[in-house]
Amino acid sequence: MTLFDVYPLNDITIVKAKGSYVWDDKGTSYLDMYGGHAVISIGHSNPHWMQRIEDQLHKIAFYSNSIKIPLQQQLADKLGKVSEKEAYQLFLCNSGAEANENALKLASFYNGRKKIIAFKKAFHGRTSLAVAATDNPGIVAPVNETENVIFLPFNDCEALMEYFKDHGNEISSVIIEGIQGVGGINVADIKFLQLIRELCTEHDAVFIADSVQCGYGRSGKFFSHDFAGIDADIYSMAKGMGNGFPVGAILIAPQIQPKHFMLGTTFGGNHLACAAALAVLEVIEKDELMKKVEENGTYLMNELKAIKDISNVRGKGLMIGFDVPENLKDLKKNLLFKHHIFTGEAKPNVIRLLPALNINRSSIDEFLTALRIEISALTSTSTSPSNLSSIPN
Repeated sequence: MTLFDVYPLNDITIVKAKGSYVWDDKGTSYLDMYGGHAVISIGHSNPHWMQRIEDQLHKIAFYSNSIKIPLQQQLADKLGKVSEKEAYQLFLCNSGAEANENALKLASFYNGRKKIIAFKKAFHGRTSLAVAATDNPGIVAPVNETENVIFLPFNDCEALMEYFKDHGNEISSVIIEGIQGVGGINVADIKFLQLIRELCTEHDAVFIADSVQCGYGRSGKFFSHDFAGIDADIYSMAKGMGNGFPVGAILIAPQIQPKHFMLGTTFGGNHLACAAALAVLEVIEKDELMKKVEENGTYLMNELKAIKDISNVRGKGLMIGFDVPENLKDLKKNLLFKHHIFTGEAKPNVIRLLPALNINRSSIDEFLTALRIEISALTSTSTSPSNLSSIPN
């Protein structure tokens, strides 16, 4: 049997990980500035996280949601405290796509409507409704296509107001990432988020804050939407929630009432997932990681802005992107294979940085040093006499 070939793979096999570093099967260490796609929130192989999971494994690893699982309530209590959303309700699932799927479905249950507003360059997942609300036709199968999702320009207040003016009583929900990840680290304007809140309240639509990648402290606040000083009706989360253990969830505002069987999951909220998620919150709280994210993110952003050969440095906290010009098109590849540093990307020319929330300053400086060296090398190559000879006078 062969693996279904859907991932372009680097020829690297990682066999060990600790903190902000991973090691391949040849013993080479790599600095991880990508966090496995924003998943590693408290560092690889975090000791408290491992102990939490191991202790739980010796008790019970899994039973279904047909019985009481006290760990779920413990997680809800801790999550409410750390996120400052104690009045909300928690539904546990397994992934970000599943979280958004349930959020969109729940919104439709709530107001009986079908229309969903999403935004250009949005990414909300690969399952049925989540992928329909994702602005990438290449991953939307014919069976996923629907006229119920409308894509509006990101951060365009006039377009949003106009659509609500004409279709306000049809709109079930508005779903938006506080910072678009796959779309290229595009930060939602505070005024835009505030307008969404205002219009959703006015028209009884549901404001869904997709916090799968930009949540869980990555921005320096628990949810990046919090910078706007508003509360969404539903927050979706996953990725950094389990530090690598599959777990997702939605936080649901009090006015959205549950009834039996309207949502469900087999594996969501299992004992091991709750143990992993509790460990993450305990480390975030004990080590004051959101404060460290703000400090280190500001430092990293300022240092990047001082590098003249890259442009449009943006983001919040430790969710940062910058544009790479054509003469530096090999920058990401060279950082990986020449300097042994993992970074992310967004097509066509964006490098994304999503390191662990507890990355230390020396590791950030290690990245910055390698970045400057590689930019200098690539810039020198692109302006060498052999290359300049082809440039017209």
